[in-house]
Amino acid sequence: MNNLNIEKIETEFSTNRRTGLAETEAEKKLRRYGLNEIPEKKRDSFFRKFIAELSDFMVLILIAAAAISLILSIIKGETDFTDPIIIMIIVLLNALLGVIQENKAEKAINSLKNLTPKTVEVIRGGIKKIIPAEKLVPGDLISLSAGAFVPADCRVISATALSADESSLTGESIPAEKTSEEISKEEETYLKNCIYSGTVITSGKCTALVFATGLNSSIGKIASMLGDTEKSSTPLQKRLERMGKFLGIGALAVCFVVFLMGIFRGGNVFDMFMLSVSLAVAAIPEGLPSVVTIVLALGVRRMVRSNVVIKKLQSVESLGCAGIICSDKTGTLTKNEMTVTAVCSPESELSLTDKRYRELILYPILCNDASIVGESYRGSATDLAFFKLGEKTNLKKSGLNYKRLAEIPFDSQKKYSGVLINLPLGKIQIFKGAPDIILKYCTHFRDKSGKSVPFSSSVIKKTEHLIRSYAENGYRVIAAATKPSEILSAPSSLTFEGFFALIDPPRDEVKEAVLTCRRAGIRPVMITGDHLDTAKAIASSLHIYKEGDLALTGPEIEKMNDDKLQKFVMRCSVFARVSPEHKLRIVKAYQSHGQVVAMTGDGVNDAPALKKADIGCAMGIGGTDVAKNAADMVLLDDNFASIVKAVREGRGIFDNIRKAIHFLLSSNIGEILTIFGTFLIGLPTPLLPIQLLWINLITDSLPALALGTQEIEEDVMERNPRRAKENFINASLGFRMICEGVLIGLLSITAFVITLPISLDLARTTCFAVLCFSQLVHSFNVKSRSSIFKNGIFDNKYLVGAVLLCSSLMVSIISIPFLSNIFSLVPLSEAQWGIVFSFALIPIIFDEIFKKIKKPK
Repeated sequence: MNNLNIEKIETEFSTNRRTGLAETEAEKKLRRYGLNEIPEKKRDSFFRKFIAELSDFMVLILIAAAAISLILSIIKGETDFTDPIIIMIIVLLNALLGVIQENKAEKAINSLKNLTPKTVEVIRGGIKKIIPAEKLVPGDLISLSAGAFVPADCRVISATALSADESSLTGESIPAEKTSEEISKEEETYLKNCIYSGTVITSGKCTALVFATGLNSSIGKIASMLGDTEKSSTPLQKRLERMGKFLGIGALAVCFVVFLMGIFRGGNVFDMFMLSVSLAVAAIPEGLPSVVTIVLALGVRRMVRSNVVIKKLQSVESLGCAGIICSDKTGTLTKNEMTVTAVCSPESELSLTDKRYRELILYPILCNDASIVGESYRGSATDLAFFKLGEKTNLKKSGLNYKRLAEIPFDSQKKYSGVLINLPLGKIQIFKGAPDIILKYCTHFRDKSGKSVPFSSSVIKKTEHLIRSYAENGYRVIAAATKPSEILSAPSSLTFEGFFALIDPPRDEVKEAVLTCRRAGIRPVMITGDHLDTAKAIASSLHIYKEGDLALTGPEIEKMNDDKLQKFVMRCSVFARVSPEHKLRIVKAYQSHGQVVAMTGDGVNDAPALKKADIGCAMGIGGTDVAKNAADMVLLDDNFASIVKAVREGRGIFDNIRKAIHFLLSSNIGEILTIFGTFLIGLPTPLLPIQLLWINLITDSLPALALGTQEIEEDVMERNPRRAKENFINASLGFRMICEGVLIGLLSITAFVITLPISLDLARTTCFAVLCFSQLVHSFNVKSRSSIFKNGIFDNKYLVGAVLLCSSLMVSIISIPFLSNIFSLVPLSEAQWGIVFSFALIPIIFDEIFKKIKKPK
């Protein structure tokens, strides 16, 4: 759209540049233009997902096996195609369950989007209010400040030091300066007096009139031209895919060797092929991808209860490896409830009755962006502290006779803000910010009589000593300085008016969370823009800063090259007076030591550090849209303790996935040994392919899914972080799995051998029952690293339910003639059932002894 005239927008959309739309008019426009959103890309259909499930490498092997089995049966002249048909039915059923589970997982993830809705401050009928960004309509008057995403295409009405990052539209990395003035050139695509949907306010603030929303906006038009994009797998899912391919290729190799050995020994080609199919079925854990998907989804949903919204699934894997948590102080370690507790002149603390008290607090009240929108306060914690102090002392901003003419917004690098105010006595510049920064620009100070007199070295030392005494006791110190002036310029030759001590108490739960971190082998680190003494005092009270630790300041970091910073960083627990650029260097320094780093952030300039960190944690309450977009997860309550809870959940999710893999693979080892072992000793095949598929689909998958819901073990935060590249199966677990699988296999072979003299069908039925029930019993061994009798056998109701369901199905397909005929099974006598259940309980005894001898580390 070309140069936009404000009057034209007002006329076209029946709005006003000062009061915005009337509420009734906004409702009409919402019905006319629709929601301010870009429709989500079309999701894969049920059929497409179903085909994707069948295209899994492990499933393709089974389909090929079933097809070849069918062809060989036809060539052989057989009319009974039960085996290949049942194999295909079970494969299709497995794919169907996979799609159902994937849909559940998608719903779980999509439901989290509603927990972090985008809102915008809008002025309707002259009244400020906060509404969901999707309810914006053309003609709305909105207010935006640094860090906000622009929710729609807008014409700037008023602007203060405004710039926007338009790289998402133009590709230009340098922020574009914005103005409210009319411009003469119309050849540019993106105008200087307009801000566009999907871009980001990088500095300053503005009010603007919306002229295009949804698909009519610039970003909406681009989105409507784009096709679907493929969704990518997480690193965890890729590792499992690689494991599946490895198992599949291994299974094919073993099957080929067995097939050749059987032919060499004079076996029938068809029989040897069916034996190979049985081995392939036994070796491939068909339910593994589905199990992992649902475990991840359940874990992510559970994290919401801990006030954590996971935006990127790969961060779940990283959480369990976190060795460093770098946290902002204000609002994360503390309550973000700033209160002014002391008002001081350059030389002493003032009481409420001092004349200078009211004069001094006036400056931070006027140099202030806090406000009341509806019934809630809006603004930074520091500004709100002074705003509320004004309300208590009858110095409300709304009741003061002043006019703000210009401003310099607060910047985390400058560490000060400034305004030009027109008062009855004349125009004055007011600056407030970090005392060490403000003092650098001051040549004079306000004495007890109210006169501006030159600073002497003795007064400066006295002032600095007084400031330091408050900082060392954990107070945040803010200084104020002034200068009569007709224009607002960079601070220089100021008069130091005084300073204020504010307290932001630590959150009650943080101290225990820090101790939990230390027990878990995680180093908590405080990063703050506050004075070093303030930071050390708060960090010491929370057990973050201990005797022997180092504390570095931003200026000290500036003087270090990367090598030197890397040398010191592992001994540091406090970083003070840091800028967002320092945060990025700190993350890189920790990562150079192989550490997995979690980093919190809330500002626009925190985005690079959040992206670089292994786990970027944005603040849900005080965080900017930019920070939330760059982060891997959002803390809904801005609380450090929630990060620690998320780490605990992350470790628990990985544990549960590992338990599911442990159970599936140890069970499959038992199945492989049962088939391969009987083959080596020259016995008939103890299990048919359809029987093995039943075991893999029902007896394996359902308990594995239930293991994914297992409660997190008590000692999970008493272990050191696992290594980022640590495999699911380490040497210790691999040895245990082999031992368990061998035991289950030997029990099944024994049951087969002792009943084989009676009949082959009875022997297969007994072997089938022992294998199934021993695996079901084995699932209770896997659910905990400690004895099952310590936590209780029935503590996981889903596992108990899965085992009962599988047991009922097992008894049914053995006892009901119609079902037993399909699976080539025969009924068992009471004595034979006794053998089955006696053998099935042996894995518990074995595992309890194993856990006793080799206690988990």
